[in-house]
Amino acid sequence: MEEFLSMIRKAKNTEEPSLKKFKFLIPLPFLIIFIGVFLWWHWATAALAENCLTFDEIKRAQNEQCKEKIFIVRKGESLSSVAKRLQQEGLIRDDLAFKLIVLSQGLTQKIQAGSFSLSASLTPREIGFNLTHGTNDVWLTFPEGWRKEEFAQRLKANLNNFDSEQFLQLALTHEGELFPDTYLISKQASPAAVFNLFYNNFQKKFDKELENSLAKLGWSKKEVLILASLVEREVKNDQDRPLVAGILVKRLKAGWPLQVDAALQYAIGSEKCKQKIKEDEKCDWWDPVKKEDLSIDSPYNTYKNKGLPPTPICNPGLASIKAVIDPQESDYWFYLSDGQGKIHFARTIEEHQKNIEEYLK
Repeated sequence: MEEFLSMIRKAKNTEEPSLKKFKFLIPLPFLIIFIGVFLWWHWATAALAENCLTFDEIKRAQNEQCKEKIFIVRKGESLSSVAKRLQQEGLIRDDLAFKLIVLSQGLTQKIQAGSFSLSASLTPREIGFNLTHGTNDVWLTFPEGWRKEEFAQRLKANLNNFDSEQFLQLALTHEGELFPDTYLISKQASPAAVFNLFYNNFQKKFDKELENSLAKLGWSKKEVLILASLVEREVKNDQDRPLVAGILVKRLKAGWPLQVDAALQYAIGSEKCKQKIKEDEKCDWWDPVKKEDLSIDSPYNTYKNKGLPPTPICNPGLASIKAVIDPQESDYWFYLSDGQGKIHFARTIEEHQKNIEEYLK
């Protein structure tokens, strides 16, 4: 019995220290995790190149991490994608820490699309705030049917010290090839850079499929662009473009004058606004055609001259280009656009005259 009691006492004595030790060790894992998270957060939220400010100018210029980089946030890009690319480009240490900072500061919806000058000497918090303002770029929309001078005016009004005359010189023989679209453009962009942006986009849109269609039709690219530019200015509704294109093609083949008001508007605007654009004055490039304008002596007067005008009169969109490449056949020879932009078609000159009396007077 004594032996049994002795064994119990020994077991109790050996158990108590063990329990005390276990109770002492319970918070250790949590403490280790807390310290780990603290150290990670301190590391992840620090600037990747922390010493840049302590370097002299020469050393800072030689250090790649200290140099500013242009970082572009794409339109509609997610926070996860932005954070991942910032890490890949060596601007932050950890994409998760950056996302947590942005989310905690409520900046997710404030990050702008555009290009930003950033460096690894900035903390993730500073980079997050920089992405919400001060973009180096501006979004500019250039509608279908604008002529190159209208492009130049919008660029000059929105970019820093933009040389519109140099841009117009570059675009001189490229009317019709400045593709209408919404562009993200650097505020410091040169005329050459902007021209190439428009022209390269046009080359991309006017793809191999369209090129092959030209070969089948026997049209040159220039002829398609001229006709598409007329359709663009004459028709507001995309669904009517193929039908109007078909009428103009029929007139060309029949040897009729095209009798397109928009071509005359181009000639009138070129003369009327020539001086005003040099003096940065506003000008209406597309004044309505008056009866006396029909006798103007110009190669763009398609009432006096048969065939196509010598150049496109504007920069057409893809819908007008495709309408010319695949025009809709019909019995119509005439059309007019009323005050609301609705097209009214006619098979004979008598029907056309009735439409004039009903919708234009």
